[in-house]
Amino acid sequence: MKNHEIAITLPDPHAKQRAFIDSPAKRKIIRAGRRSGKTVGVAIFAVEKFLQGIRVLYAAPTAEQIDRFWTVITRALYPLTDSGIFKKNETEHLIELPGTEQRIRAKTAWNADTLRGDYADLLILDEWQLMDEDAWYVVGAPMLLDHDGDAVFIYTPPSLRSRSVSKARDPQHAAKMFSLAKNDKSGRWEAFHFTSHDNPHISTAALAEITKDMSGLAYRQEIEAEDVDEAPGALWKRKTIENYRLPKAPEELDYIVVGVDPSATSTGDDAGIIGIGKKGEHIYILADSTLQGSPLEWATATESLFNRLEANKIVAEVNNGGEMVKQTILTVNPKVTVEMVHASRGKQTRAEPIATMYEQGRAHHVGNFPALEDEMCLWVPGDASPNRMDALVWAAFGVTGGGVQAQKNPFYSYDYVEREEGTSLWD
Repeated sequence: MKNHEIAITLPDPHAKQRAFIDSPAKRKIIRAGRRSGKTVGVAIFAVEKFLQGIRVLYAAPTAEQIDRFWTVITRALYPLTDSGIFKKNETEHLIELPGTEQRIRAKTAWNADTLRGDYADLLILDEWQLMDEDAWYVVGAPMLLDHDGDAVFIYTPPSLRSRSVSKARDPQHAAKMFSLAKNDKSGRWEAFHFTSHDNPHISTAALAEITKDMSGLAYRQEIEAEDVDEAPGALWKRKTIENYRLPKAPEELDYIVVGVDPSATSTGDDAGIIGIGKKGEHIYILADSTLQGSPLEWATATESLFNRLEANKIVAEVNNGGEMVKQTILTVNPKVTVEMVHASRGKQTRAEPIATMYEQGRAHHVGNFPALEDEMCLWVPGDASPNRMDALVWAAFGVTGGGVQAQKNPFYSYDYVEREEGTSLWD
């Protein structure tokens, strides 16, 4: 490729990359496995468009994630930037033709608002599954208005680990967009799927060896790039949740509990906060106030949900933070009732009775809780359990015992749960 009579060298795209590069669709979504070449492919596409005079904006959630893209385009365009034809700004990750609108830029978009104040002819959103949906629907789409621009979305189906650091309100938003694009008949959208195995430039032997260390679910998501919304062996099924979902809860619930599973670390992890009510032998999932934040922030959110639901008590696991959990909540509001419980057996043991209630049609989600339901249906016994699901289990445990004697509790036996000494879970 030549520009201003200076040779430009780009990597030779493999077949799957070439397919989306050559597609005339205005909207392209690429679902691809790790190390499959998706970012390099889109970098090739971006450089080709840039050299045609197009204004390109590439965005990924973090600075580390834009490095691969930036490396490819700067190497390709080096002859033009080194000769002074194009100006390069490493600080802003920007290459432009001075005095024109011809520009290629890489930005972080962990917060959708960081994209504001810009416009593009081609917008590329990488690691789209981790972004706040507003990065496209509120901020991104309008910036293409000037010249009826194009958009490319790239993602690898998110594992539970990546979901915990995601800004997405709906962890399945990328998968839903892919499904819509795949079924589009207008030609405006096109969906592309390729796996890690489709990249001829990585070692097949190394890939085979690495995948031996992965779980079956992780392999399907990270290598085969499958959108998986229900793991084989999961205790909860989406169909079951959907079958018994309700638009609103019954009047005058018998008992209401807020379950909290505090963050295990000072940064990064969610603090699960779930509100559940009980009426008769049925439970009703009322709210999910899960957040990432400091102990004071999650304690405040827990107390706020307690007040909003007019709950009877808060139930938290003593294993995870011990007395600190209770004291942090009481610091926010010393008048709330906090029950600490200790699981003497595994997470599967305490989760199974709750899953059974769902199967029996005695557990109802009041409205939609996509993040919670995602965790429930993708968790397999033996894996580390996610925070929302743990909070759900503790809230369900607390509410099903509300107002009845322990020995008459129809939902649980005490053989695997120990209470804080001198207290009763059902006082």
